[in-house]
Amino acid sequence: ELYEGVDIAGEGLTGLITYMRTDSLRISDDAAAAAKEQILSAFGAEYYPEKRRFYKTKKSAQDAHEAIRPTILRLTPQLVKASLSSDQYRVYKLIYERFIASQMSDAVYDTMNVDFSDGEHVFKMSCQAVRFAGYTVVYEDSEKKETSQSKLYDLHEGDAVRISDLDKQQNFTQPPSRYTEASLIKTLEENEVGRPSTYVPIITTILAREYVERDGKTLKPTALGEITTELMQQNFPDIVDCDFTAELEKELDTVEDGKEQWQNVIAKFYDGFSKSLTTAEEKLKDVRFKVPDEVTEEICPNCGRNLVIKNGRFGKFLACPGYPECKFTKAIIIDTGATCPKCGGKILQRRSRTGKTFFGCENNPTCDFMTWDTPLKDTCPHCGKHLFRRNNRFRQVYCANSACPGAAKESK
Repeated sequence: ELYEGVDIAGEGLTGLITYMRTDSLRISDDAAAAAKEQILSAFGAEYYPEKRRFYKTKKSAQDAHEAIRPTILRLTPQLVKASLSSDQYRVYKLIYERFIASQMSDAVYDTMNVDFSDGEHVFKMSCQAVRFAGYTVVYEDSEKKETSQSKLYDLHEGDAVRISDLDKQQNFTQPPSRYTEASLIKTLEENEVGRPSTYVPIITTILAREYVERDGKTLKPTALGEITTELMQQNFPDIVDCDFTAELEKELDTVEDGKEQWQNVIAKFYDGFSKSLTTAEEKLKDVRFKVPDEVTEEICPNCGRNLVIKNGRFGKFLACPGYPECKFTKAIIIDTGATCPKCGGKILQRRSRTGKTFFGCENNPTCDFMTWDTPLKDTCPHCGKHLFRRNNRFRQVYCANSACPGAAKESK
């Protein structure tokens, strides 16, 4: 949206950033000159380095486009904030500040490391104070500016230190945390798997196929995902190896550079893959895999068993594991936390026959309220009812209460 154009007050439809499907670190001479002018104007000469900064782009990067950067530096995040949605503003602020900071002087710190002992144990302490903020001034708010200029502790060798309390703790090694979307993309990048243009489709695909599911901000593997992974590792170990994918990416780069014919690269891959596929087909010809059901705390009213989550044509639903003796089923109801603008009932998330998500009132069919737009936890400042966000490219936030005096205004 920021690239394609946003309607900015006083400017009209404006593309705020350059093409974003790139991992290049190169910027044009015009962009560098504009950044210098902005830094000198906003912060002063001491915040611009003696020489222009250059950053080395990794060998595997797609360098056809320059780095992601703002297109018009005078359009600061604060200046355009009123014309952007919350998500648009946060992304634009991130890109704008990162670009300006990348062209500024280094920050300079004073650091102090202290060792002190009670004769039996050695304690360590370190502290840091900012001598010159440099590029970090871009990210600082007024509160941080006050605290960042603090001085180092006035300590000298031989000073006495009084121990007021000792807290003995035993720590155990924790398992690695689950991937978030951001940490998964970082890992893909580190292993040279995929490109900026494929990171989002990769995550979208594993979510759509239910190999993983969102658990808050983290991605949690499903039973289907674990079985699929095990099956692939047993029968196609070369395909699911990170080194294989990274090496194939490099070979495709040689095709792009004109150093290799694409037919040779594809033939080299397909000869091995065809043999593995034939072997797997023979090995798994009569094998059937059953995905374990996820057991819930809800009890079947007919037979008393714990209901399990099943996957059907129209999504997930609750069912009794005693089928076919017990055929009880129940829809999974997801309460969005928002209230219906017509009757005040709960708005529930549902799925259509085609698998699309929509939102409707719990009092249906008495109340006919239904929408494809996402209900928000935020409330309308005019009537106090929950707001909605359109699921289009502009993602406008609006009030769906037709009796609300600000509904028309919010819809724009």
